[in-house]
Amino acid sequence: MSTSTPQKFEFQAEIKQLLDIVIHSLYTEKEIFIRELVSNASDALEKLRHTQLTEKHIADEKLELEVNVTTDDKAKTITIQDSGIGMTRAELIENLGTIAHSGSKQFLKSLGEGGAKNANLIGQFGVGFYSAFMVAKRVRVYSRSWRPDEPAHVWTSDGSGSYEIEEVADQTRGSKIVIELKDDCSDYATDFKVKAILERYSAFVSFPINLNAKRVNTIQALWLRSKHEIKEEEYTEFYKFIGHAFDEPRLRLHFSADAPLAINALLFVPKDNTEKFGFARSEPSVALYCRKVMIDARPKDLLPEWLRFLKGVVDSEDLPLNISRETMQDRSLVEKLNKVITKRFLKFLEEEAKQRPDAYHEFYAEFGLYLKEGAAMDFTHKDQLTKLLRFESSLTEKGKTTSLADYVSRLGADQKEIYYLVGPNRAAIESGPYLEGFKARNLEVLFCYEAVDEYVMNHVREFDGKKLTAADHADVKLKDIPQPEGALSEADAKTLTKWLKETLGERVAEVKVSDRLVDSPALALNADKFMSPHMRRMMKAMNKDGADSPLRVNLEINLRAAVMKRLFETHTAAPDRAKLVAEQILDNALISAGLLDDATPMVARLYKLLESV
Repeated sequence: MSTSTPQKFEFQAEIKQLLDIVIHSLYTEKEIFIRELVSNASDALEKLRHTQLTEKHIADEKLELEVNVTTDDKAKTITIQDSGIGMTRAELIENLGTIAHSGSKQFLKSLGEGGAKNANLIGQFGVGFYSAFMVAKRVRVYSRSWRPDEPAHVWTSDGSGSYEIEEVADQTRGSKIVIELKDDCSDYATDFKVKAILERYSAFVSFPINLNAKRVNTIQALWLRSKHEIKEEEYTEFYKFIGHAFDEPRLRLHFSADAPLAINALLFVPKDNTEKFGFARSEPSVALYCRKVMIDARPKDLLPEWLRFLKGVVDSEDLPLNISRETMQDRSLVEKLNKVITKRFLKFLEEEAKQRPDAYHEFYAEFGLYLKEGAAMDFTHKDQLTKLLRFESSLTEKGKTTSLADYVSRLGADQKEIYYLVGPNRAAIESGPYLEGFKARNLEVLFCYEAVDEYVMNHVREFDGKKLTAADHADVKLKDIPQPEGALSEADAKTLTKWLKETLGERVAEVKVSDRLVDSPALALNADKFMSPHMRRMMKAMNKDGADSPLRVNLEINLRAAVMKRLFETHTAAPDRAKLVAEQILDNALISAGLLDDATPMVARLYKLLESV
């Protein structure tokens, strides 16, 4: 109810310029106006709370400190009211009609000095109020100061260049902003849309937010509380809310840091890896906040890509934001945040692996693929990530894993390499010929079961000064060990290898006596140093160039194997049959290596061999 004649004022020229920028080009999403006005209301409540500590007499002392949002879809209005510090007539003019306190002058000065280069400016200028004019036909601000003897006033404007102020009655302490919405923005007067916006941006504001008399922000900003006073069920409830999850978190990291930036973070590892189930690639799910107000729900550069499985919140008071709070002004600060959080999480995983190895083993079984991705592609954190990798090995029990550090601790003084084998599972690797020479020499071999493992090993390359080497690589040299009796003589071996090379022709690049076979008659080693058998299979599956090039292998034979002795005897006595046996030995070796592309000729050959039995 008005108690005076409205007095009309013209906006200062700078405010007109500011309004034009805010309405037409500053914000990418109109819904941001709700976040801005609620944040301003929260600030007003915080100022009142501090004022109450020093002032004895406060208007409407019994009012609850809260924000009330009301929508009216018939009248096409949205109202945002707080019971905070409020404003006098002079403060309404000063804060909303001039640039004295709003910071707008400095904003416009910076804009003018830097041009487009400085378009992204920090959000401390306090011009968020003007975002209301993106959606408003008219804005009315009812306000009453905390000072008991100050009357209430209403400030009214359509944002076109002027505003009016008049005294009103029946206004409680604080400010009430009534926005009459433009026709194309009338959906902001609907309860469900405003609720979604409040939950997205303002869920952790310190004061109660009520939408049409129902509390919206029921979850506390746990990341700002001491971890010692938070119950497990509170953490779980928070995780389900922030991560839109139904499970319980597997791991949790709650920490704060003061340097190089003030950071409060609460991060969760989910129970399951959804990518493992064939779902789409996960999107970043750690939200960025500044003083409990959300800046970005899915900031792409806040964490490295391989940490996309994490959910949670990172809050920093030190963030300089652009004026709309929508993007970061200084990318170097995002990089600092990235490094601090990533290193802290990796340290957390190191502690888990050391103090709770069984829990870490379960985590790794579910999310180890992400760590491998990081080890192969993130040069900055490669060393830390490599320490966290785990593999079964020839010295571990089935299902038990070892780290590279533990592998190195078991090395003999003269071993300079860390050996590994890639295969579909433990049984396939242990039954194949490539492990025999290493077991005979008591050399440990890591078992790699995932398609990405060879790629990871090739990029990690070494650990603690030891080269990572594929045990089935043609260049592997093993030390001599005493050989059992019963092998073909050196002269016979020379004759047999020469005959095999001539008989197998272009299918083999080289045939030689093996120093790594114990029981198996032969093994095939890829003659192409730049494409391992596993890599060839991957490229073939993806129809990549080079996968169909003619295959040539090095064939190594075991002179103690009965089939080799028999082959030597028959290669002159029954050359046609010996040729079939030689080709079958090669195909068997190719099968063990995973290099036999077409088994049709082998099947036909086997029938011929069976005919001669």
